Amino acid sequence: MTFLNVVILAIVQGLAELLPVSSSAHVVVAEKLLSLDPSSPPMTLLLVMLHTGTMFAVIVYFWQRWRDAYFQNSRVFWQAAWRVVLATAVTGIVGEGIVKIFEKTVFRDAPHAEIEDLFSHLELIAPALAAAGILILIAGLLEKSIAARIRARADLSLQQAGVIGLVQGLCLPFRGFSRSGATISTGMLLGVGKAQAEIFSFALAVVLTPPIVAREVMRLMRSDPSGGGATNAPVVLLSLLGAVVAFGAGLLALKWLSRWLEAGRWYLFGIYCLVAAAAVGLLYKAGY
Repeated sequence: MTFLNVVILAIVQGLAELLPVSSSAHVVVAEKLLSLDPSSPPMTLLLVMLHTGTMFAVIVYFWQRWRDAYFQNSRVFWQAAWRVVLATAVTGIVGEGIVKIFEKTVFRDAPHAEIEDLFSHLELIAPALAAAGILILIAGLLEKSIAARIRARADLSLQQAGVIGLVQGLCLPFRGFSRSGATISTGMLLGVGKAQAEIFSFALAVVLTPPIVAREVMRLMRSDPSGGGATNAPVVLLSLLGAVVAFGAGLLALKWLSRWLEAGRWYLFGIYCLVAAAAVGLLYKAGY
């Protein structure tokens, strides 16, 4: 793992994690192009630090908007909190259910296999990217007609929050199916205001990130119990650098996302995902 590799992966993670284009798909492709082993302890540590960097970018960027929307008074706060809790609970049930189904079917003869082993394959990432692109494209193109038929609510209903959580649960196991793209698009299709769908989606992201980081830490401990491969000073320093770069790239990505969302350019992210799906398919055909 070189300095240049870390900077490249941090920029890819920071931009793609927070733009609706699937960070996992882009990071997997980048790792393959750089001939890196994503299961190695140093790479696992780096992934943990990159997720941490992007999480802090979300907190810094949205804190003022969350405070204005969710912390007006105790009633508003608890209404928002219940919606976040409901959506996260539905996400956990759906996401864990998908994992268990695959463990009992595809992985029944491979007890130590993980779902990431399946969905890191480019031939599966390409259709997931395409599916996310189609959803984003539909939401972006129908945005005006939906707004004309359904007056966007100032807040989310419990039902809307539950549906968004369900879609988020479908996204988590499938690399290439953008979480932010799917949840924001689902909110828009349900008649939620664009700004509200955006801040709710990233509130869910902040809640989800610590468990994801904890899971990666557990993978690191299982793969390298002694810590010798991941905790030596050069690896730690490179990973910290990666977190800082991912933080900066994440802030830029969030500004980009908000600008295009409010300007009615959301559908362009869908077009990008479709083009990226085709490119991933070509890379698979080329032997990556």
